[in-house]
Amino acid sequence: MPISLTPAQRARLKARAHALEPVVQVGQAGMSDTVIAEVDRSLTAHGLIKVRLAGADRETRDELAQTLGTRTQAAVVQQVGRIVTLWRPRPDDEAP
Repeated sequence: MPISLTPAQRARLKARAHALEPVVQVGQAGMSDTVIAEVDRSLTAHGLIKVRLAGADRETRDELAQTLGTRTQAAVVQQVGRIVTLWRPRPDDEAP
């Protein structure tokens, strides 16, 4: 089940993510199980991460972002160009 965010929660997460740098990069080869596993590990460790998507066109990057969110059970907070911000709650985190 995808995580749904209210506009206020999304705004708070965007503010928290502003200073973050991408921790994972999806290359030209696309998404592999290794990339999914790394994104999953990063979400478990940090909760809020940025991922750099290397895709030729906007539609491809949109599909990659949605696939990442679905396969890692994370919410896509925002997507700006080639950078997508993902959030998944951690047990020790406060609400967004």
